[in-house]
Parts: sequence; C-alpha cells; structure tokens
Amino acid sequence: KCTTAVHQLICWDFCRAAHGRFAQKLMKDLFTNCTNALRPVEDTDYIINVTLQATLSQIIDMDERNQILTTYLWVRQVWMDAFLTWKKEDYDGLDTIRIPSSYVWRPDIVLYNSADDEFSSSMETNVVLRNDGQVMWDQPAITKSSCSVDVAFFPFDVQQCDLTFGSWTHNGNQMDLFNADLADFVPNVEWEVLGMPAKKNVILYGCCSEPYPDITFSLHLKRRASFYIFNLLIPCMMISFLAPLGFYLPADSGEKVSLGVTVLLALTVFQLLVAESMPPSESIPLIGKYYIATMTMVTASTALTIFIMNIHHCGGEARPVPEWAERFILKYLARICFVYEVGENCLGGARKEPLSQEGSDSPSANGGSTKGANWDVNGKAWGGKVEVECLCQHQELGKNVEYIANSYQDQRAAQLRIGEWRKVAKVMDRFFMWLFFIMVFFMSILILGKSV
Repeated sequence: KCTTAVHQLICWDFCRAAHGRFAQKLMKDLFTNCTNALRPVEDTDYIINVTLQATLSQIIDMDERNQILTTYLWVRQVWMDAFLTWKKEDYDGLDTIRIPSSYVWRPDIVLYNSADDEFSSSMETNVVLRNDGQVMWDQPAITKSSCSVDVAFFPFDVQQCDLTFGSWTHNGNQMDLFNADLADFVPNVEWEVLGMPAKKNVILYGCCSEPYPDITFSLHLKRRASFYIFNLLIPCMMISFLAPLGFYLPADSGEKVSLGVTVLLALTVFQLLVAESMPPSESIPLIGKYYIATMTMVTASTALTIFIMNIHHCGGEARPVPEWAERFILKYLARICFVYEVGENCLGGARKEPLSQEGSDSPSANGGSTKGANWDVNGKAWGGKVEVECLCQHQELGKNVEYIANSYQDQRAAQLRIGEWRKVAKVMDRFFMWLFFIMVFFMSILILGKSV
C-alpha cells in the first residue's frame, strides 16, 4: 500500500514496468498491418478534422529592413486516427502511449508565408496516442515568416504579422482545420505582445477548384520605445537645443557658424543610423521626420547666423539704419527681447551732434582774429608786412581746426552707425534664439507625446 511519497514513486515505477510489457504488445498489434502514408479514415470520402494550436514562446528577431519575423513557436496538432484504437482493458488499463511521430500519419501543415530557405526549422518529436484514436503532436518550431512592417510611427509603432498555416496537398474536402487560441506569451525585451488571435479562412485558388482551409494567427506587437528614446531621441534633442545657442555667441568669437555646422553633422550621423535599420520604402519613420525637421531648423539657423554676422560687421561706410528698422527693431523688438545695454548711448549721441558747435565756433574764432588784426592795423600796433603774414597764418590755422573738427564729427557719426547696426544684429540674434528655442521645445513635446 502506497502511503508516503517515496512509496508512491516506487509503486509508479512498478506500474510503468508493467505497462511497458503491454505497450510492446500494443505496438505490435497496432502497427503490424498499418501504414502512415494514407489518411487514417475508414472511407476516402470522410474528412479528417485537425485542430491546430500555436503558442508564441519567444520573438527571436524582427528584421525591419528585410521584413522577416523570426519566432519560436510551440505548435500542437490534434486529429483522430481511425486505425489506431484499442480497448484499454485488454492491455492492463493502458490508455496512452508515446511513440515517434514517424510511425503515424501526420498532416502536411506548413507555414504558407515562410521566409526560411531550408524549411527544416521544426523538431521531430513524439506523439501522444490515446486508446480512442486521438493523436496529439506537440512540436517546437523556429519559424521565419514574411511580415509587412509599417515604420511610419517608428519607434512608437504597432505591427501586425500574420502566420498562416495550412495543408499543402489536402483540400477542404479531405482535411479540415480548426483553431484553438493559447494565451501563453513569454515577455520580450523589444516587443510587447498585445495578442495572437486565430482566424480560419477558406480560400479558392486559381489553380484548383477545391477549397483550401487555413488558420491565420495575427500577431499584434507593440515596440518598447525606451531603448530608442534614450539612445536616439534624447541625444538628438540635446543636440537640437545647442543650435539656438549659436545666436547667443558673440559675433566676434568666430564660432557661430562652426557650431551650426557641427550640430548639423551630428544630426546627420543619427539620421544615418536610423536609415540603416529601416526598410527602403516610401513611408518615412516618425523619428526620421523629426531628424529632418531638426536638420532643416539647424540649416536655417546657420543661414540666419551668416546673414546676421554680415549686419554686425557693417562698417562706417554703411548707410544709416532705416527708419522702419529703427522703430520696429531698436525700439519695439529690443524691449521684447530684453536688449538694452548695447548702443543706447550711441543712439542718443547721434541725435545731439555735440561737435556741430565746435565746428561753427572755429570760423568765428578765425573771424575774431581777423577783426582783431584789422583793429590792430587801425590802431597802428603792427607793421604792414607782419600784419599780412600773421593774418595768413591765422586763416590757415582756422582751416586746419575746421578740418579736424569735421573729421572727428564724421568719425563720430560712423561709430554711431556701426553701433546701431551692431545693436540691430544683436536684437535679431536674441529674437531668433528665443524663436528657435520655442520651435525645438514644441517639436520635442510632439515627438515625446507619441510615446504616451
């Protein structure tokens, strides 16, 4: 009497040994005049029903570029064999045996959309044979199937890959298929399995008049985007935020254009990394659109930087700032962009013209000296020849003073124009810096909003 666990194990070994003798006898009785080449039905007009079940064990690889899905499946096929039945009372209550699958007839069910070159990815396993003729065949298989990958929303995409199983030679009048859903999914690192529903289809092909049934398992996958967010999106966003800072660099530093070109080259490298893993199709990935938009923005910022630097380096020979630019940029836009420290005193000095009085006083001084000389002549203080020489020297000295005053005034006006143009350039720098910061921020929010 088996009371403890050890005793039960020993009793079970004895029972298996007893069943072994009857299993040998059963094998001889069943397969003496049996063949596995024909369908196991008593009448050729009968239809054999095969129940097909598939469990996704692992997603090995998803090759987006070649559009091939590699999966590890557990496939179960169940059917009734009319010639492999026995009474278990005749064999000491033996109701099931496990034999090699090559001993029995097996349905020629294949993967229709297979992309495997060898077609030998399945394993030869045993079948479980019951006394009522039911045959159950559990078979692990590594399948490579073609899958139409839509990368429009990469890396926040959801894919649907179909696995279509059906008989290669038996039509619906000879063998019928039934499906049973199994929900045992093993978690995957890159893909989240949303479901694997099965659907039966009956298709009439152009080559044959008989219907051919098949079972299509639709594998719904959602990509886990964390890897791509931390390795592709966040570095791109950080690089993108460097592009507006090029407007903040001083124009005399000589690195404004270099920064824009460096950022553009870095974004090009990330764009190439994405392009290498995507299939060549008309559908542009979402992350690719983000890179293109960012590269366009960086290109525009670099072009604007060159234009603003040209304004900054306007020399003294440049024309004065137009009145509309002075009103809109130097007054209105400068207050919005908080630019007050550069050029304010220069603009005020340009309107005062402090040197105009100096220039006007010099002729009067010259005239005063002439009048003084005439007074001296009338007063007979100097001689005639000395008076003429002194008068000529005073006139030449007055012209030199007037020339120096005019030159200083022109130089002062040129400096005022240079200061005004530099302030225009700085206001434009600050305006475009904030504008591009806002653009980068909203682009980053939009791309990250797809992951929620």
